[in-house]
Amino acid sequence: MKSLGILVVTLFLSLSVFAKETEPKTFLVIFKSKELKSLNTSLKDIQSQFSSTFKTRSYSGNSELALIIDIPKCEFDACFLGQFLVSLDKGEDMKLQEIAFRVIDMTANKKTLDTYLTAFEESQKKDKSDKRNTIAAP
Repeated sequence: MKSLGILVVTLFLSLSVFAKETEPKTFLVIFKSKELKSLNTSLKDIQSQFSSTFKTRSYSGNSELALIIDIPKCEFDACFLGQFLVSLDKGEDMKLQEIAFRVIDMTANKKTLDTYLTAFEESQKKDKSDKRNTIAAP
């Protein structure tokens, strides 16, 4: 009986070692500059609220304003991130999804893109082999 208990404990410990750890996620938040001006806030103000907890990078230039948020080990998605409250200059709080133009989960999109690229490369290889087979047989 004692050896059975040790076996069960060892089994659970070994399963926890092989358990998949949560991977870091990267989110892209796109803002419209006109909307931020109408709310009397800026990208730097929003970034400062997230940078205390997460690693952030902001981009501005000729296109729309963008904020990249890297979150280590999380279990949530873009919808959950959109529920975060952002403090505005007027003292009011708004949800990120109400301020942002788009909130995109770059990690999930990268997996989808990798799947599409793999399928495309396989179809290209198949097309090349089909062309070789039709040309080789006169």
